[in-house]
Amino acid sequence: MSLPATGAIADPHGLFAPRAESLWLEVGFGGGEHLAAQAAAHPRTGFIGCEPFVNGVVSALGHVARLDLANVRLWPDDARLLLDRLPDGVLDRAYVLFPDPWPKARHKKRRFVSRENLDRLARLMRPGALLRLASDDADYVAWMLEHLAAHPAFAPEQPDQADWQQRPADWVETRYEGKALKQGVQPAYLSFRRG
Repeated sequence: MSLPATGAIADPHGLFAPRAESLWLEVGFGGGEHLAAQAAAHPRTGFIGCEPFVNGVVSALGHVARLDLANVRLWPDDARLLLDRLPDGVLDRAYVLFPDPWPKARHKKRRFVSRENLDRLARLMRPGALLRLASDDADYVAWMLEHLAAHPAFAPEQPDQADWQQRPADWVETRYEGKALKQGVQPAYLSFRRG
């Protein structure tokens, strides 16, 4: 996927043929297994996956080719560069699944879930759009909850902490999730709605 030289992407739904009826975003898709499975299950939805690491992009391209998916576009760079070029209210769903937790205190500023990036997502997501997050790092889960609770644009779908251990019905396991489960670590699955 490439961007115009300057300005916003005027019609991101038109990046897909046939034209996408809705648009979903996955930030940091890892190996692309979740992105590809969701795209296969929702052929009328356009999927944009952002991943800066070449190995992840190559893996995702393999999934896309194997499943013959025409509704996936990959952005092989920093997601923020793309998010700043998309028009307001264009996303129906966004995923941030098992992002790098940057566990050292001096590195926490690198975490994707931040006020600035939540502002970006809030601008891009239409009212009622779903934001799904997951992590197997307890500190990052607390961080995500703290930042989302402080953001006026997002409201939690799960009122009880016990709900965070329940995978959504349409969930597709990611490679990082599988590693956590094999190590006996229970991930948290968070869902928020754009107000």
